[in-house]
Amino acid sequence: MADRGRTGVLPEVEAWLSRRTSSAADWPARALLSAKGGATVSVVLPARNEEETVGEIVSAVRRDLVEAVPLVDELVVIDSRSSDDTAARALRAGAKVFAQDEILPELHDPSYDGKGEALWKSLAVTTGDLVVFVDADLREFRTSFVTGLLGPLLADPAVGYVKACYDRPLLGATEPNAGGRVTELVARPLLNLHWPLLAGFVQPLAGEYAGRRAVLERVPFVTGYGVELGLLIDLLDMVGLDALAQVDLGRRVHSHQSTEALGGMAGQIMHTAWARLERQDKIVPLHEPSARLVQFERGPAGHRPLTRDVGVAERPPMATIPQYASRLR
Repeated sequence: MADRGRTGVLPEVEAWLSRRTSSAADWPARALLSAKGGATVSVVLPARNEEETVGEIVSAVRRDLVEAVPLVDELVVIDSRSSDDTAARALRAGAKVFAQDEILPELHDPSYDGKGEALWKSLAVTTGDLVVFVDADLREFRTSFVTGLLGPLLADPAVGYVKACYDRPLLGATEPNAGGRVTELVARPLLNLHWPLLAGFVQPLAGEYAGRRAVLERVPFVTGYGVELGLLIDLLDMVGLDALAQVDLGRRVHSHQSTEALGGMAGQIMHTAWARLERQDKIVPLHEPSARLVQFERGPAGHRPLTRDVGVAERPPMATIPQYASRLR
């Protein structure tokens, strides 16, 4: 068994926590503008039916980081098959808006769905050297979310990917970390079991992160809820722990999902982990895991089974897509 440091984590993780963890307050916007040089920055919001919040987030980024301090060069919303006013409100607030299914239309497949698909396709319609991803359902949004994630990338060229961490209260709850149930029950145990070098990430499933385009275009994107876990594991394998960083953004508030919905998310995350365990020769698979998750609801005649598909599709690294590669030449 590997030696553990004074905190009980691996010595490499303990050293990484000290070296690669910072706070959003460490990275004021005007200081980052001085450090930016010739680099360009794209901010991307993947959004599905987020009409209540997307406009406020876009307006705040535009006001603080485009007009007041010209740090962000491109502000993009990827509309992921919304049935509400998401696209119109984002457009009115000042974002470029792209419909997910109209990006790389020759690769369109209705079965490729979910957040990861929107993130992957955003690489094909943005141009920034640095790409910041922010969820569109955030309440109490602050533009320090963006500047915090950009800070380590602009300060150190050895950093390729930055993940957010924060307290996660549920709406209306008093406990500071009542949210993040899938993280604590599924993702964190999986990482500690099989990828202990990633145990230092406080919020491994955080929806806010940033990376260098040259790094992001070289890894696959899971199209569903496993995208965050998949990126962490694949980037650790590709660039190593020291190229990853995390930034404390303070507090993140968003609407929460039902226990049943969280079960579906957990299933996708477990499938994502399984695929990487197999790919990295960490397991000898003796069967193909079922993509069906059976849950139950009570009806007039008792409990009724409900089955959902929790299998995950995966897009290849964007750099391998001919249409994208030709754009870069």
